[in-house]
Amino acid sequence: MSDRRVEVIGPGRLGADDHKIWREIRAASGAPANPFLDPVFTSAVGLVRPRAEVAVLREDGVPVGYFPYERGFAGQGRAIGLGVSDSQGAVLRDGVRPDARALLRACALSSWEFDNLESGQDVFLPHTAEVLASPVVDLDEGFEHYARGLRAGSPGFLKQTLAKERRLARQAGEVRFEYDEADPGALRTLMRWKSAQYRRTGRRDRFAQEWITRLVELLARGEDPGCRGVLSVLYAGDRPVAAHFGLRSPTVLSWWFPAYDPAYGRYSPGLLLLLRMLEAAAAEGIEAVDLGSGPARYKESFKTRDLRVYEGAAVVPGPGGAVHRLRREPVRAARRFVRDRPRLARTAARALAELGRVRDR
Repeated sequence: MSDRRVEVIGPGRLGADDHKIWREIRAASGAPANPFLDPVFTSAVGLVRPRAEVAVLREDGVPVGYFPYERGFAGQGRAIGLGVSDSQGAVLRDGVRPDARALLRACALSSWEFDNLESGQDVFLPHTAEVLASPVVDLDEGFEHYARGLRAGSPGFLKQTLAKERRLARQAGEVRFEYDEADPGALRTLMRWKSAQYRRTGRRDRFAQEWITRLVELLARGEDPGCRGVLSVLYAGDRPVAAHFGLRSPTVLSWWFPAYDPAYGRYSPGLLLLLRMLEAAAAEGIEAVDLGSGPARYKESFKTRDLRVYEGAAVVPGPGGAVHRLRREPVRAARRFVRDRPRLARTAARALAELGRVRDR
């Protein structure tokens, strides 16, 4: 009988061998190579979130799984980078399937919350509260193949988008696109635009949270081809008008922080940026662009399919689990109530936007 144990370590203790084994397990599982479930992302979060941890599952001393998480009050756990991570779960070798609550007990956790659990996470799927759609753009057959499908499915959309690009060039100067911009000033501009967008729409400004700003800056400087940041910028007359910062693995690019200069809003610069980014990403070997689970009309126009992702929490019976339920379940129920009623959701969005305008006065 094999000896199975769980060792809890800080992400900073993950060595080169751990990175290699982690990626080998991921590749063998057949799961999409989403960069948010790469050890580089976990290690980066560990540098800005001191309570980040990794449970290493060992069989006869050999790692057979990794479970990254963050520890909170009363042993309440959360997915690593919760709030900005678009793919979550445990990385487990085929045939290794621990009981979710037993794994949490081994980590001294009373609960583990997730909001973008990846499909195929059999250990945690039974603890799902919500099933969400995450639009994806498939590029494995090349950009031209994708563009033909886009023209066939939405001929007016693509025609209008390209017409806006020509209008932008005529009225603001030559349009230029940089897929992998190295200028740190462009990243600061993007974060400034995104902060303003959050405030304008009445939502919490993620870049007002120091750990998120530091995390993005860390990943922007990274050079590991298995997981690194990519800053894409659309220029008009040498002035940036739209930008996006995302994470990529060798085959998957995650759409993460897009924003644009509102002064150029009539040209739909965000759509132009995404279209050019898809073309450049395909040329760089990207096979899929994950647009994330947040609702947006433009995602429906660009996508080729939807992935399923899951929201919920595994909870261990006891006082800590009760604290989690009291804290999170009313919030989740309220969000579900609004999300299931489109008219109410639109009203809530308008109210948030008005609140944002009041804050900016």
